[in-house]
Amino acid sequence: MSSDCLFCSIVRGEIPADVVSQTEHTIAFRDINPQADVHVLVVPRLHEPDIASLAAADPDVTIALIAETLRIAQAESGGQYRLVFNTGEAAGQTVFHAHGHVLGGHLHSPLPS
Repeated sequence: MSSDCLFCSIVRGEIPADVVSQTEHTIAFRDINPQADVHVLVVPRLHEPDIASLAAADPDVTIALIAETLRIAQAESGGQYRLVFNTGEAAGQTVFHAHGHVLGGHLHSPLPS
């Protein structure tokens, strides 16, 4: 974990979040600036800057992250959803801790950051 990472602080319970689920490898919470009717972030407990780095560092955690993202997508959006994994600042990533966006319902803007 990184001491200056927002999502690591949420994982450690230092910053409150509207938690949707927790597993051994992930924590999922509602985005504080939702870009759709349903907007849940699914974050691995392991700190890696993006999904590609996570996949290289720990494929099992990556699989757990994607599996939990899909489970939440089904539960939260009735089977119609968008999954987004931004990688890099130019792609809209603003928190450099791997995470997936689960978006369902009407989108409020074109792409989440």
